[in-house]
Amino acid sequence: MTDVTQILLQIEAGDLSAAEHLLPLVYDELRRLAAAKLAHEKPGQTLQATALVHDAYIRLVGVDKRRQWNGRRHFFRAASEAMRRILVDNARRKGSLKRGGNLKRIDLEAVNATEAIAVEDVLAISAALDKLSVHDDDKATLVKLRYFAGFSVQEAADALGISRATADRHWRYAKTWLYCELTREN
Repeated sequence: MTDVTQILLQIEAGDLSAAEHLLPLVYDELRRLAAAKLAHEKPGQTLQATALVHDAYIRLVGVDKRRQWNGRRHFFRAASEAMRRILVDNARRKGSLKRGGNLKRIDLEAVNATEAIAVEDVLAISAALDKLSVHDDDKATLVKLRYFAGFSVQEAADALGISRATADRHWRYAKTWLYCELTREN
């Protein structure tokens, strides 16, 4: 059992001081994930990787929260989801009508992961992911890990406990499903 898993079990058991020991062990990996995602945001992004990591960490192990962690994988899956929600909340704030936001559907195939992503695109993709989660949560989680946390296919496969080939199939399916959802007329 890794140190991270042991500390997660202590946190689950109610040991609030264990959370202090967890952050140094997972910080570098969480910071790498946050920096990878924020590198794809539009220039002028006010949210920094450090702030994203800290906000996600507080959501995960905040003193008023009791969570059950099924090991390191589960923790990092939850961390990628927390980062996604923070980025979506940030995008919603920036894209509100008060700030001139008008949501539009986008072509997922046209989204290049190395380019800056518009606020509207993040919101449209997040809404489509919510629908995919209802249909197939595993595939939606794979997209969240790849798109919002910056995982490679292999890293996402490892986090989900599936083979690389299965992750590739899920990724192709999810991209096609999202493409259809994002290009469908209302």
